[in-house]
Amino acid sequence: MRPPCRLLLVLMVPVALFADEPNRQSLFDGKSLEGWQAVGSAKWRVKDGMIVGGQDGDPGRSGILMTRKSFRDFEVELEFMIDEHGKYNSGVYLRHGPGSRRQRGYQVNIGRGVAKEYVGLHYKEWLDKGDENDKIRKPLAWNHLRIRAVGAHIQVWLNSAKIVDYTDSDPHPDHVAAGVIGLQTYGAEGHAGWVKFRKLFISELAPAGSAPAEDGEK
Repeated sequence: MRPPCRLLLVLMVPVALFADEPNRQSLFDGKSLEGWQAVGSAKWRVKDGMIVGGQDGDPGRSGILMTRKSFRDFEVELEFMIDEHGKYNSGVYLRHGPGSRRQRGYQVNIGRGVAKEYVGLHYKEWLDKGDENDKIRKPLAWNHLRIRAVGAHIQVWLNSAKIVDYTDSDPHPDHVAAGVIGLQTYGAEGHAGWVKFRKLFISELAPAGSAPAEDGEK
């Protein structure tokens, strides 16, 4: 029989491996929009465990559904499905201003690459066109999106393929400050589209070289 101390060392290995993993939280309970607030004239509802957004038949409407809690450095995971009409698009706002309709920070756009509405990174212009050729996104099917934002470094994976690895060399202070996560819907070309989200999770991360934020500092 081996000495007990060796067994103890073996059992301690998994603990060490998982000790530094970020705290994963659900952003959506699958039943309600508790923890979220909407701005704009778009319509958001919960149906069959999904968040469904759209213009309620009016392409002139738009809006953002945003978390009530702010986050600074994080990983977000979600699944989305989007309408296949023209330039209709959606997106995920990162570190957005609470309660604001005006985009404050980076956006991971969600759209059809063939319509030049790439699943990629945008702020006033394309920072990274990501899935430029629309080969990774699955039309009218669920797509997995993972977004990692640490300071000015933004990485995005679409269906497990890395499509964005961007570092802003001169970020605006608002772009790296804590803010809310926003889901956007935007009609285009006279078409009121729809987008669906499910399985939304977030893991808060400490910035590289710093200690985790205390309560109230996020």
